[in-house]
Amino acid sequence: MTLVTVAATSPTSIVMLLSGLARHTQNLGQRPDCSLLLIDPAGQSGDPLAGARLTISGIAKRLGRAQDGDARDAFLDKHPSASAYADFADFALFQIDIQQAHLVAGFGHIETIPASSL
Repeated sequence: MTLVTVAATSPTSIVMLLSGLARHTQNLGQRPDCSLLLIDPAGQSGDPLAGARLTISGIAKRLGRAQDGDARDAFLDKHPSASAYADFADFALFQIDIQQAHLVAGFGHIETIPASSL
């Protein structure tokens, strides 16, 4: 399991700032299809199953420095403290293009949502 910070760049795209030293980054280099679990902050204070949660599935791609301008701005606006290490040589932005989302919003409220409906 890995904990990462994310920022939305569109309804169907999120970005993460990842270190090349991290196992999850190395895994994405070998296999870019991935999923990411997002939880409601209310679920963090005890029982994580008590809050809403959304699993997004998609394909991750590394953004080169020349192409990461808007994504970089969006990420640093959301996580300003990341500017302390964002320029380190081993860090890069990865964009997940969401293919679908699976929402669990409470007992009996579960649905899979295609990217076109996000």
